[in-house]
Amino acid sequence: MSTYAIIETGGQQLRVEPGRFYNIRHFASLTSEKLDQNTKILIYRVLMIRRKSDIDIGHPWLKGAVVKGRILHPYIEKKVIIYKMISKKKTRRKLGHRQKSTRFVVDSISLNGEDIYE
Repeated sequence: MSTYAIIETGGQQLRVEPGRFYNIRHFASLTSEKLDQNTKILIYRVLMIRRKSDIDIGHPWLKGAVVKGRILHPYIEKKVIIYKMISKKKTRRKLGHRQKSTRFVVDSISLNGEDIYE
């Protein structure tokens, strides 16, 4: 039985555990100047927390629940290539883009001011 939380950030929901790192496409609250290494972050959009056999579910978020972490480094993902070709018209179009992502590590999960451990 492990301790984990489900958070909502970057337009997706993640199952996070203390001590592990995760990749997020974008943090809505942080600008690119503030994405330095070891910047501490607090995520308040916690949907659910599980500790041993207890499960706390929010509606939509848990009050008093915080996931604490720090940014390891920002990086750019692999290039996504969009290739459109219309046959018999000799029309080809090749586009691509690279999305900015951030890797962060979860330090602790807390509920009502108390850190939750395994």
